[in-house]
Amino acid sequence: MDGTAIQQHAADRAEELPGASLEHPFGPEWDVYKVRGKVFMLQTVLDGEPLVIVKADPDDGTALREAYPEITKGYHMNKRHWITLHTGEKIDAQLIKDIVTESYLLVIEKNIPKKERPVDPSAFG
Repeated sequence: MDGTAIQQHAADRAEELPGASLEHPFGPEWDVYKVRGKVFMLQTVLDGEPLVIVKADPDDGTALREAYPEITKGYHMNKRHWITLHTGEKIDAQLIKDIVTESYLLVIEKNIPKKERPVDPSAFG
């Protein structure tokens, strides 16, 4: 899948998630998706390559990086808690949807008080 498609699938999924919003705090070249003010996904183009950067459980991030050469440690983020999706043959729309959803739920579970959560992360989906 090419980078434009990766970013479009990721953006489409992010826009479906309850309470998600798109902001540009770092300028127009960075799409920053947040839930209740907390970042769960970033998109940009680096040296002509579209990138999608999402939060991941450290163990899940390691497993994804081992399984997919298109997934690396998070660009400009904490390398333990973030991953970057690059263009490549193994990345498909369902994987992107799942990874974006998991990032969103992880941010809700770890960073948002229960009374402010737009969804229950243990019951969503």
